[in-house]
Amino acid sequence: MGDSTVGARSGGQEPERLPDGTAGTAGDGGAPVEDAHAGETETPGQDDGKVRRKQQRPLWKELPILIGVALILALLIKSFLVQAFSIPSDSMQNTLQRGDRVLVDKLTPWFGSKPQRGEVVVFHDPGGWLDEDTKQQNAVQKVLSFIGLMPSADEQDLIKRVIAVGGDTVECKGDNEPVVVNGKSLRESGHIFPGNTPCGDKPFGPITVPKGRIWVMGDHRQDSMDSRWHQNIDGGTVSEDEVVGRAIVVAWPLDRWSTLPVPGTFDQPGLNAAAAAAPPALGLAGALPLVLWRRRRLVGKAERQG
Repeated sequence: MGDSTVGARSGGQEPERLPDGTAGTAGDGGAPVEDAHAGETETPGQDDGKVRRKQQRPLWKELPILIGVALILALLIKSFLVQAFSIPSDSMQNTLQRGDRVLVDKLTPWFGSKPQRGEVVVFHDPGGWLDEDTKQQNAVQKVLSFIGLMPSADEQDLIKRVIAVGGDTVECKGDNEPVVVNGKSLRESGHIFPGNTPCGDKPFGPITVPKGRIWVMGDHRQDSMDSRWHQNIDGGTVSEDEVVGRAIVVAWPLDRWSTLPVPGTFDQPGLNAAAAAAPPALGLAGALPLVLWRRRRLVGKAERQG
């Protein structure tokens, strides 16, 4: 009684009809609400197409970038990882044939790896091993050789097998006598050229290979101007600093694809005798002062107690 009942519509007001028949609210004076996007039409995927058009470049602009990146990668691979070399002679038959392309590992030397007995290695001419004359290359060939896609004619490189390393004593008495390293005879029938003798045409030694140098020989012993023939230059040895890397794979031609493992004879027991004797000798030299000091101390203690 005395209280009025509130109606169902808020504020008791009804919607006001606009001239076009739509409903408005009394609070906005009946003015119609305008759509901010009125009159605009949008095709599905239109924005995505604009983004794609902005990201795409003409091929003529992208091609130089791609070529530049490819050349930089090729140069880095040649300088630090692997490099292709062509075999120019028969000195490594039958392991390698003239015209073979081998891949040379240039990465492991960066981590302190040294040439090991039995490995096939590529090395720069130590001086006087090759003729001074080199064949000429055109501009395209020079660019390809610079990035490692073809061998360079300007670089005087050789490829041989490591027979002995620094500290080893190596010799061969000729005829059918084997090559001997640290008193152990090498059984080389598996990799030297059929019909060749180990060094029948050029006996040598005994020679002690200086530290940091290697003694190398070709697998075609009767057709290889190797360490045996250059003993007037550093005793026929090659500095480890001249070694480019180890040849690991015959990559071309495809029908000759193969790896270049170390022959088993270089793993025979006792071949490392000279190197194996070094740690005990160094240990003895280091222990001797300690033993003398301890003996002197015991003698002094006994004298004081007496």
